[in-house]
Amino acid sequence: MTAQVLLEQPAAVEPVLGAPSCARERTTAPSGAPLLEPAAGGVAERFADEVGAEHPVRVFLGAILAGYAILLALTIAAGLLLTRVILHVGGVAVWDQNVSAWLARHRTPTLVDLSWAGSTLAGGLVIPALVGVLLVAFLLSRHWRLAAFTLFVICVESGTYRATSLVVHRDRPDVHRLETLPVDASYPSGHSAAAVALLGGLLLVLASRIESLAVRVVLWTLAVAIPAFVVWSRLLRGMHHVTDVAAGALMGIGALLVTIFAARAAGLAAARRDSSRHSPEKQTREGIPG
Repeated sequence: MTAQVLLEQPAAVEPVLGAPSCARERTTAPSGAPLLEPAAGGVAERFADEVGAEHPVRVFLGAILAGYAILLALTIAAGLLLTRVILHVGGVAVWDQNVSAWLARHRTPTLVDLSWAGSTLAGGLVIPALVGVLLVAFLLSRHWRLAAFTLFVICVESGTYRATSLVVHRDRPDVHRLETLPVDASYPSGHSAAAVALLGGLLLVLASRIESLAVRVVLWTLAVAIPAFVVWSRLLRGMHHVTDVAAGALMGIGALLVTIFAARAAGLAAARRDSSRHSPEKQTREGIPG
């Protein structure tokens, strides 16, 4: 029932310009963010047609589960390739360790404090709190798909990270580490992934709502700068190698793409469902005057 509420929303139906009257109409379900709106004839539309053109919950969850499975397989495969092949080629492992060692040697009290702030920003306290506040705000304002996006983008990211860390084991850099976390869980960086998926993703969603080019440029810059700050923080604190944070950032991008795709496909399904409910043919069959 909760998932159904998250995805139901009023729909607007727009005919495709230049298309014959018998052609399929282009349907969009307003989400409150253009980034979550699908394009007619795109992959999201074809996916919705295959899974259930008028069942938004089924479409959304189907896209999330399929995308999660693909992202998890790719992340694990990349981790096994890194740990079993790439790190044994040339001086890749030595270079990775040297970067961490160089950063550790150049720590200062100010840099350590900044790295704490960057790590906390994408850590286990701030992220859940931010998700909770935004969920309440979006639900109260009836922005159902924004609420679903906020919840599931971090679920996909976190689920991928947790499952990958159970399969791929890599020791953290051989430096003095500033946090006490499992030593063999260096790959991938969950903080980096969360920063990209949730913090960067929300800024991109917000930018898509803004008309001012100057404001959009600022938001786009922050969408890159904040995850970069988190990545630097994890490196300075000796918690990950460069290749680990790079993998985490890519995993975060993957989680973001999966959730955007799911929201777009579900929006199409919701719009078609609502269009069907209000079609003259259905009203006639149900005995409702047109």
